[in-house]
Amino acid sequence: MSFGKMNGFADIVETRQVKDSEGFTHSEDEVLASVRVYREGRHGSQRWANLASFSEATDLFRFRCIPGLTVTTDHFLICDGERFNIISVENVKGRGMYIEVLTKRSEPTIGKS
Repeated sequence: MSFGKMNGFADIVETRQVKDSEGFTHSEDEVLASVRVYREGRHGSQRWANLASFSEATDLFRFRCIPGLTVTTDHFLICDGERFNIISVENVKGRGMYIEVLTKRSEPTIGKS
């Protein structure tokens, strides 16, 4: 994987519960890292055929490992204004250089008819 293929940008985000001055809690998104990513949408390739167990996955992202940050399924990605819930996180070939993340596009529920 080279930087030529990693031509997109994404934010790794975590939702935290924050208490305001009056004692009420609300959720707030915190950007943990902004990274260059390779994004592959779901299509009929051999790679996606092998991922049949993740039938709800819509996109695959690959990016370089970030020292000191462990990406988990509790986080989500924001890429091109779209929000993606992380379904699976894998260390590519176990070398600790790249992370491969299977995601599901999150559809907004507010304003949907």
